Amino acid sequence: MVSSIPLAGVMGWPVEHSLSPKLHGFWLREMGIKGHYVPLTVQPTDLARALWSLPALGFRGVNITVPHKEHVINLVDNVTPIAQKIGAVNTITVEEDGSLHGTNTDAFGFIENLKARAPEWDVGRPIVIIGAGGAARAVCVGLLEAGATEIRICNRTRSRSESLTREIQGNCIGVDWADRMEACEEVGLLVNTTSLGMHGGEPLSINLDRLPHHAVVSDIVYVPLETRLLAAAKLRGNTVVDGLGMLLYQAQPGFYSWFGQKPAVTSGLRAHVMNE
Repeated sequence: MVSSIPLAGVMGWPVEHSLSPKLHGFWLREMGIKGHYVPLTVQPTDLARALWSLPALGFRGVNITVPHKEHVINLVDNVTPIAQKIGAVNTITVEEDGSLHGTNTDAFGFIENLKARAPEWDVGRPIVIIGAGGAARAVCVGLLEAGATEIRICNRTRSRSESLTREIQGNCIGVDWADRMEACEEVGLLVNTTSLGMHGGEPLSINLDRLPHHAVVSDIVYVPLETRLLAAAKLRGNTVVDGLGMLLYQAQPGFYSWFGQKPAVTSGLRAHVMNE
């Protein structure tokens, strides 16, 4: 039975790092909704039991974060086609009959952020994706759904790039890591989907000299908000798109499903989420 007081949360292991409670809490307060969004620390061995307990506990749904996204897809009652294509679920809705509906909103979040921050982006130009992990898969699926005609996937391990190109079945090609600079020629969008450049981590090593000045440069990393990649791109005149918006926009569909109102992504929300 779904509770009359909206209750949702985020499930992960660990989950303390998640910005989702801060994000959804802002929307709940801003819209005057008497609901709750809570962190749920769930070990991998307890994942199935925790998921199947959601209806009895009165939850309307949950977000799923690391390391559970790929495992959840086999534990819910139904999964949307885009989640199947991405191979992971990040948003679950508890239906009226208690069944669990799983989807993935990461592709939606990436594309919405791109449209909002770089409205001049031309989907018809080639795209370079750095990375071949789960985030790269979601970004590629979103770009293909948006009409991308050529995606060049560049990863330090070429076999992973090739594997991803086969699995998502779009107009994608694998590129050697050594050729990442050459791959930037004539592109309209460059996206870093790896953790390279994250605060305290290894930087992304790439020279942008061959990147057209009209190209948009996006980084899904949001700590720091302006990575070295984005700083270098901005310095040469490229439009840049940081990773925070992807996090914010991907949260919209879940919030609407659980709380019944569509929230807005605003500068006030961005400031609140990034304010320690």
